[in-house]
Amino acid sequence: MNHTHTQISRTATVVPVRSRSLLRPTRLFPLLAALLTLAGCSLAPTYQRPTVDTPVAFKEAAPEGQWKTAEPAENTPRGEWWKAFADPVLDDLEARAAAANQDLKAGAARLTQARALQQNARSALFPQIGIGAGASRQRPSPASQGLPADADTGISTLWRAQGSIAYEADLFGRVSSSVDAASATTEQREALFRSLQLAIQADVAQAYFSLRELDALIALYANTVQLREQSTQFFQRRFDEGDISELELARSRTELASSRSEALGIARQRAVAEHSLAILLGQAPAAFTLSPQPLGRITLRVPAGLPSALLERRPDIAAAERAMAAANARIGVARAAFFPHLSFTGALGYESAELGDLFKWSSRAFVMGPLVGTLLSLPIFDGGARQAGVDQAHAAYAEEAANYQQTVLKAFKEVEDNLTHLRLLGDQTQAQDEAVQSAQRATRLSQIQYREGSVSHLNVIDAERSALQQQRVAVQLDAERARATVNLIRAMGGGWSLAAAAE
Repeated sequence: MNHTHTQISRTATVVPVRSRSLLRPTRLFPLLAALLTLAGCSLAPTYQRPTVDTPVAFKEAAPEGQWKTAEPAENTPRGEWWKAFADPVLDDLEARAAAANQDLKAGAARLTQARALQQNARSALFPQIGIGAGASRQRPSPASQGLPADADTGISTLWRAQGSIAYEADLFGRVSSSVDAASATTEQREALFRSLQLAIQADVAQAYFSLRELDALIALYANTVQLREQSTQFFQRRFDEGDISELELARSRTELASSRSEALGIARQRAVAEHSLAILLGQAPAAFTLSPQPLGRITLRVPAGLPSALLERRPDIAAAERAMAAANARIGVARAAFFPHLSFTGALGYESAELGDLFKWSSRAFVMGPLVGTLLSLPIFDGGARQAGVDQAHAAYAEEAANYQQTVLKAFKEVEDNLTHLRLLGDQTQAQDEAVQSAQRATRLSQIQYREGSVSHLNVIDAERSALQQQRVAVQLDAERARATVNLIRAMGGGWSLAAAAE
């Protein structure tokens, strides 16, 4: 009995001294001891990581390695994957985006908020201690003083200086389930932050390759404009000499003007793309300029890995799984509302009718028990509110479970899509290279035949136009291949090994 009394007095709330005899501690202690043994017993369902119908290998890639069970690894460093492209300019842009991107800063702030909320939830596991001082005017009832009903009790001023303590016993795991939910939510926010990091890194790389694509097109059209200017000058001399009609000169001028117009359109697109990249870097467009550099062909090969590994590397999958864990813990919080709620409060300090006597030894006082409300509470009838809370918690868990499954399916689709893009883009690029060579060959032959007088200038224009179009498609395919490589890395979570990339 002594052990029980010691345990209770350490955490028990304090009540007025004059009503202490009404509590009958010998009857109350066994009840409190029984309730305290339930502290920490969680009512949340046992959480198990969801099973996913995962294919053994991606359809668009040969299996690599052996099957293994996926283990979410949202904290695994994603690495500086963009360095596999061996482009110092891209490396610099990624570093600048990591330091100054405003969306990334907002994501970091959201993560900090989640961690603060987690700490706030954990604080409920510990007693809340405070101090205070003040005065009150009161007139006690005759009954509270043990006096006759018609006795006159005077009005008095009571000065207090005391320390207070409040503590809620974690009966049926309500508090611990709240902490578990907050912890899972924090882990979800961290995974979402990792996902945001990866998204911004991929956006920077894609915007960079799009700029380089436009640089290549600008260079292509600059060369075309130069050649057509020379051609127009040649036709102008021949027209002045009376060798050709004005129709041929007009056609040459039309092609020159058309090439200049298309070159200006591409320059306009490049300016807009450069502005978008500046925003990703956290800079005003006016303060950012990227020197032109035509895009080269990207030959980087990214290993697809196993579908099971995808579940470990995708931060959005980890975030969806942690959201499920948080929803599962909130079921325990909702269930705990059906059971008793035990709160301890108390105060220890000094009270006196005179301010000058407040801190005298004879003025010491303590209060044990609920100052306001009850020590132990249990709602009897609430119109179905608690059951509605449990039903809502179960429905929220079902929603998060469906979101998780959908996130996994979407991840598989994104990987398959980009593997398909890269496989077919490789074949398409090879075919397009042949088309470019044939178009350039046709242009040279048409020019020779024109000089020999066997074909008209219209044939030359058609051949040059076709060659330009085929070259433009080749540049666009190179850009698509670069962007598809970035998309594949992003779809795989960015956590692949740079050493496994083959040139």
